[in-house]
Amino acid sequence: MRVTFLGTAAARPTVGRNVSSLMIQREGDVMMFDCGEGTQRQMMRYGTGFAFDDIFFTHLHADHFLGVIGLLRTLGLQAREEPVRLWTPRGTADTLRQAVDLGVERVPFEVPIHELEPGEAVNRGDYEIVPFRTQHAGRSLGYAVVEHARMGRFNAARARELGIPEGPLWGKLHHGETVEVDGRVFRPEELVGEARPGRRVVYTGDTRPTAGTREHAKNADLLIHEATFAQDEAERAVATGHSTAREAAELAASIGVRRLALTHFSPRYADDPRLLEREAKPIFPDVVTAYDGLVIEVPYRES
Repeated sequence: MRVTFLGTAAARPTVGRNVSSLMIQREGDVMMFDCGEGTQRQMMRYGTGFAFDDIFFTHLHADHFLGVIGLLRTLGLQAREEPVRLWTPRGTADTLRQAVDLGVERVPFEVPIHELEPGEAVNRGDYEIVPFRTQHAGRSLGYAVVEHARMGRFNAARARELGIPEGPLWGKLHHGETVEVDGRVFRPEELVGEARPGRRVVYTGDTRPTAGTREHAKNADLLIHEATFAQDEAERAVATGHSTAREAAELAASIGVRRLALTHFSPRYADDPRLLEREAKPIFPDVVTAYDGLVIEVPYRES
């Protein structure tokens, strides 16, 4: 699982940072979260390619969705035929549809728009994308990309000792079936270890620290939390529905997160976010202040 940050600035782009967007690659699946203006150029710059199928929007403030207008038209010029699915908070589809249909050009592929309520998971077989309520102006969501538990490790050496021939019988045992060999019965629990947890990556979008984030990011492998302000702007953070770096770190430390990435920085910190990192690191040491082009690999815990 790989996360690529395409835009890490809040409200408006700066010389070194674009506005909000990131991509998550999970094996063969690629999905985008938010699509601020200029995102398509960031995709070219950082080599993510355009082979994605979904864009999940946290909310429809301009710095989080205006980039979809140009991106869809670029995909059309590239002769794309496959649909691009857009996912957005309940009650915002009409606004998003206006952006998709803006201008005289028509996008030559389907762009279905799906509205989501908190908890209305998008199932993708062995993982799902779970939206949760956040606290920002209007309707807003965060998203948790959650892999289902994986099968336990198969003890091949023990299987050979027991005389179970390698092949289909091993596969049956690994998938929970009891097998018989020369009148002897072997159960899965004799050869398969406990189920192993999948990975969990959580992206909050713009928000105050919330119970929803606390619930869905508990024990996450990676929490991507906004940190628009430093603590000396705590009152402004409350007034505008944003968080400080210290608040994000305190939340991460309290719920057993494995790693924290801060993003969505006010332009006043964009050129030098070290102040935000200095606020967060004493509270949560494994923190990074994200920058455009940063790639974070998310390994399985046993790795």
